[in-house]
Amino acid sequence: MRGKVEEVDLALNPRIVEEVLTGFIAEETRRAGMKRVVVGLSGGIDSALAACLAARALGAGGVIAVLLPHGLSHPSSARDALDLASRLRLKTETFDITPMVEAYFGSDPKADRLRRGNKMARERMSILYDRSRVHEALVLGTSNKTELLLGYGTIHGDMASSLNPIGDLYKTQVRQLAQHLKVPAAILRKVPTADLWPQQTDEGELGFPYEDLDRLLHLLVDQRCTRAAAIEAGWPARMVERVTGLIVRSQYKRRLPLIAKISDRTVGIDFRYPRDWGT
Repeated sequence: MRGKVEEVDLALNPRIVEEVLTGFIAEETRRAGMKRVVVGLSGGIDSALAACLAARALGAGGVIAVLLPHGLSHPSSARDALDLASRLRLKTETFDITPMVEAYFGSDPKADRLRRGNKMARERMSILYDRSRVHEALVLGTSNKTELLLGYGTIHGDMASSLNPIGDLYKTQVRQLAQHLKVPAAILRKVPTADLWPQQTDEGELGFPYEDLDRLLHLLVDQRCTRAAAIEAGWPARMVERVTGLIVRSQYKRRLPLIAKISDRTVGIDFRYPRDWGT
C-alpha cells in the first residue's frame, strides 16, 4: 500500500458529511458543558462553512460571529462576513485589531509582513478566547486539512481552537460542502487568502493550486504512498519534495507541546483520553 498509487477521488457525500459534522459540533459542545460557540468570521470560505455547520448544529442562538478586521483587511471581508451572519441570523461582534497590533510594532516599525501577519492572527485568537469566556462558549476552529498538513497557519493563532469541524476536509472538499450548504456566491468565488496584506493569496504563497495540493496530499497522507512512488506516478519531484518538507517541518504545530517524560503517565503521551473518565 505504501508504494502503490491509486486514483485520487476527493468527492464527498455532502449530506452524510453534514450530518457527521453537525453531530460532532453538538456533541462536543455539550460534552464540554457549553451551549454556544464563537467563530471568527473572516469573509472567507473556511470560516463561512464552520459557521453554517455550527448554526445547523446549535441553532442561530448558539453561534456568536466575531469580526476582527485590521486596517489592511480588504473591504469585502467584513461585507461578506456580515452578509453571511445576516443570512444565518447570527449575533455579531466587531473588534478592530489595528490599534493593538500597531501599538506592539510601534517600537519595531521595520518588522516584516510575516511577523505582522502572525501577530494579527494571534491577536484575533486572543480576542476570540476572551469572548468565549464572556459568552461561556467554545472557540470554533476554521483550519482545513490542507492548511493543517502544510503548516499553513499561525500556531496559537488561526490554528488554535477548542473544536474544529472542518479539520479533516481538504480545501477542495470545503468548497464542495460549502456549495451544498449554499454559502453565498461572493464567498465561494473569492480567491483564497488569509487577508493579512494586500494581494496576498494562499496559492501564491504555497506555490501550487489547491486542487493539485489536495490530490498529492491525499496520495502521501491518506494512501501512505512514498515520495518515490508519487514521483514515479508523474508528480513533479520539486512539488513532492516541497510538500513533504512542509509536512515534516510543521509537525510541531499539530501537537501539544512536547513534555519530557518522568512519570508513568505523561500528559499527551500516555494520558490522552480523559473521555475514558466519563467527561
